[in-house]
Amino acid sequence: MRHIEIYDTTLRDGAQSEGINYSVSDKLKIIKKLDNLGVHYIEAGWPGANPVDNEVFDAIDYDDLKNAQIAAFGCTRKPNINEADDNVLKTLAQSKARIITIFGKSWDFQVTEALNTTLEENLNMIEGSISYLIKNGKEVFFDCEHFFDGYKANPKCALSVAKTAHQAGAKRIILCDTNGGCMNNEIYKITKAVIDLIPSALIGIHAHNDSDLAIANSIASVDAGASQVQGCINGYGERCGNTNICSIIPNLQLKKDFDVIGENISKLSDTARQIAEISNKSLHSSMPYVGRSAFAHKAGVHASGVRKNSQTYEHIDPNSVGNVRRFLISDQAGSASIKEKLDNLRFIENVIDSDIKKIIDEIKKLEWKGFAFEGADASFEILCMKVLNRQPNFFNILGFRVIGDTITLSDNQKTISEASVKIEIEDEIIHTVSEGDGPVNALDKALRKAIVEKYPEVANFKLDDFKVRILDSKDATAAQVRVTIESSDGTHKWDTVGVSENIIEASYVAIVDSIFYGLMLQGAKSITKSISNSIVPC
Repeated sequence: MRHIEIYDTTLRDGAQSEGINYSVSDKLKIIKKLDNLGVHYIEAGWPGANPVDNEVFDAIDYDDLKNAQIAAFGCTRKPNINEADDNVLKTLAQSKARIITIFGKSWDFQVTEALNTTLEENLNMIEGSISYLIKNGKEVFFDCEHFFDGYKANPKCALSVAKTAHQAGAKRIILCDTNGGCMNNEIYKITKAVIDLIPSALIGIHAHNDSDLAIANSIASVDAGASQVQGCINGYGERCGNTNICSIIPNLQLKKDFDVIGENISKLSDTARQIAEISNKSLHSSMPYVGRSAFAHKAGVHASGVRKNSQTYEHIDPNSVGNVRRFLISDQAGSASIKEKLDNLRFIENVIDSDIKKIIDEIKKLEWKGFAFEGADASFEILCMKVLNRQPNFFNILGFRVIGDTITLSDNQKTISEASVKIEIEDEIIHTVSEGDGPVNALDKALRKAIVEKYPEVANFKLDDFKVRILDSKDATAAQVRVTIESSDGTHKWDTVGVSENIIEASYVAIVDSIFYGLMLQGAKSITKSISNSIVPC
């Protein structure tokens, strides 16, 4: 098996993504995640470019790394000066990183227009910079910036840059599609031309995704003989991003049988999600291999096929990349989807075919009203229990009221929300009032206050996320809304949903489901009196 190196540049190129701002702590955490994943090189930043990168290179525990080597990024010297007088090279030479990746121009247009120098001096800059860093004990990788565009404009010039870098002692020659505009057939042809010219060189590919071809272009370069792929976790990077490490690794290892990161590939999905969290970015649910929806099945035909043989609608086993198969519940779900979902529920067993039809009918009726159970497994399980008359009865809500009042404090107006709740537990009527930061918070606090004496478990329940979706904007403020709540108890997480024209009522439905499911998780004792579904004003 041919070995392919993974060079991750999330902390440098990825940090140039709009909306990403890594702290020193963020970068150190990501380095640990990437090292644990098994990437071979981690480009930690550009020493001297900013205080954060300076501190990162000083703070890295180089001896603690298990799989990766740290690389520092920079550029060749400026035109017409000595290497020893160039501040960038001096800083790189002093870096604690053993590997230094520098870039230089390989497009004659860039040399004459951007650098305002000659093609000969450009080659001198490349040769001199690499030699200087090697003399200072560094291993050098050379990024041929704009290589593919440069080759198309002037093949002789571009090839002379790659050859000069190799002869100067660069250990890797990286061909860069800097503008991200090349097609994969061009990438293959040009990579092959470089390998034919300098067969002893180890070639890498650094592709940008401006044409949505970064992964395809990286694969084309590997097929032509490249042995290193550069990219970023989750495809982060300048403009449209870089080659997505989370897709290129399984494509190369699982589909093309290259030796990449071995068994560590099972950590891929967790690594993608953890780094997305550190980056303060939502991981796209539809991202191949690692996204939450990558192995999610909604259509009944698909679910039925996957239950029989996963290869019917899955190209790989989701476990191989650390992901999981999911069956979504919707009005498109068939009996196979429901059966698969029921098999994985916590509190329901022994469901017969006639019951499944009842569940599907109820789902279709509720989804017509605006409910969505794809991301609300707890509400789905409660729904099934209600349809099957197996739901526990913890308390009966007799009614609730929410009011808001605006007051003035120190010349600042503030709206105070107050909720009152009347419930029944074992023939006892409990009426509580609570204030909150907004009507939903007030209602949540009032309900918990009413039941906490009987069910102290609710004190540990926490509302982690609250989302509101307008279902039909043409109805303006009278539109139905869907409220989705994520809750936790420190050990488990669960999602519930509510729908109504009234956002408070939609929230109420989701909150009640949340509390009920949390109490079921805690094994709370159910009361015997049946619960009314009516909502009565207090």
